[in-house]
Amino acid sequence: MGLPALYFLTVYGCGEEEDRLAEVMAGEAVLDAAPEGAGREDRYQECDDDDRRVVVGTRYRYDGASGQALRHYGEAAGADGWRPQEGAGGEIAPSCFTKSVGGTTAYLGVEGPDDGLLYVEIVADPAKSQWC
Repeated sequence: MGLPALYFLTVYGCGEEEDRLAEVMAGEAVLDAAPEGAGREDRYQECDDDDRRVVVGTRYRYDGASGQALRHYGEAAGADGWRPQEGAGGEIAPSCFTKSVGGTTAYLGVEGPDDGLLYVEIVADPAKSQWC
């Protein structure tokens, strides 16, 4: 068996390290901090085998305005230790926050509501990639 095959069989893909990271991420209180009027649709968790990116999120049914949701999560994220992420040029990204979770840098993102759905996701990987 060649080195590429050995690498593929022993290192490639999601494993116990990513499972532990997902478990820690799923315990973040901000994922359950729904804005007023939001109804929880589901909670999801996934890991991409190629880059070992872990995603844990909550999807809400929400008919409110995007600005209202962003203000709500700005407060909820801050109360839970998340910091606003700076974008290109030093601008603050209103829908992205960062915090150390499970030994790596995690990114909390808020998207929507599009078609009445609001997504609140935490994304991280063992390589400490930047996701916002």
